Amino acid sequence: MWREKLATELHALDTSDDDSREDRGTVTLDQQSVGRLSRMDAMQRQAMAQATSRRRAQRRARILAALARLDEGEYGVCQDCGEDIPPGRLELDPTVATCVSCANG
Repeated sequence: MWREKLATELHALDTSDDDSREDRGTVTLDQQSVGRLSRMDAMQRQAMAQATSRRRAQRRARILAALARLDEGEYGVCQDCGEDIPPGRLELDPTVATCVSCANG
């Protein structure tokens, strides 16, 4: 169950990352609209696309780490205290590696 959910999310991330690749590239201006506002708008879109890409990369790393924990038989066990992570917490975010108590410090 968890492996399928993680694999599905990983595939969705990879697909959406491919779709936004051109938005992160070099800023090109529309020849119809020139001026400082057009450049600022293009640069803002680029910055937003780059930030989204960074968040996706972080999420992808968390998914891969969760899949590795599944392979090692450590999935669902808190990495800090060794207690089981409640299924409800995993349902909300299947990549979590700690229980609520340890996550809250």
